[in-house]
Amino acid sequence: MNVGQRKGRLVLLGSKGGPALRPGGPWPTSSLLELGGRSIVVDCGLGVARGLTDAGLGLKTLDLIFITHLHSDHYLELGPLLHTAWTAGLATPVTVFGPVGIGRYWRLFCDAMAFDIDIRIEDEGRPDLRALVCVEEFAEGRVFETDGLLVTAMRVDHPPLVDCFALRFEGEGRGIVFSADTACFPPLADFARGADILVHEAMLEAGVDRLVARTGNGARLKQHLLASHTFAEDAGRIATAANVGRLVVNHLIPADDPAIGEADWVAAVRKTWAGDLTIARDGLVVGLGAGSASGEEIA
Repeated sequence: MNVGQRKGRLVLLGSKGGPALRPGGPWPTSSLLELGGRSIVVDCGLGVARGLTDAGLGLKTLDLIFITHLHSDHYLELGPLLHTAWTAGLATPVTVFGPVGIGRYWRLFCDAMAFDIDIRIEDEGRPDLRALVCVEEFAEGRVFETDGLLVTAMRVDHPPLVDCFALRFEGEGRGIVFSADTACFPPLADFARGADILVHEAMLEAGVDRLVARTGNGARLKQHLLASHTFAEDAGRIATAANVGRLVVNHLIPADDPAIGEADWVAAVRKTWAGDLTIARDGLVVGLGAGSASGEEIA
């Protein structure tokens, strides 16, 4: 089934917050959004290429990629994804949108892979990967507009980073908003106003101390988490203020604590949000088509 035949969907390819991988745990942040006839990848944490292929997307059909900010769990696999797509037959342009600095990342990745790229062009007759990828750095405001799709950005509060952006995608009469990584940020409610789906990061207070103990960065890591991320209850407050159709809590912190289950996330969010709710897990699909405008989950 090609994109044009699908009703539209959101696939949560990776659902955990932070870059660390642990045995049996979920993968870092990345999502696939099929909307307005386009295949859109939002963030490229480790595992994005595998997640996309598991979701049934041929990598050579990559189209648009958006990077919300330059923390490694959001763009570490951008270069490898594009290179892997190229080896899978990518021959059409891909546009990558990201904050200032993403262009340098791509140039240096291509420099590091120059031998492989050049030898494959000569030996396998491939087009030049460097000519297929267009990288555009963005700030707040309108990022991209074409027939059937509008993308806008708003800077959120994710210290110590300055350039971290929530993204709103509008097409086919629907609006989908990604909070990116952020502390509780009330202006996000206006940005997400009336959206069909708000994908918002979430942290569970009960798991913070155990996460810090396992990771080993002590007080400094805890200080970062508390200053830069949103407790699940506050994500619910933002969704309520924005009057969205469905709240999807994603980029879960912690996502791999055996003492925390889905019921714990639901209980925290339900203190402040009474509407439709999805707790992210790797590979989960949220439908956007007729009959699922509110975010019906598809197993």
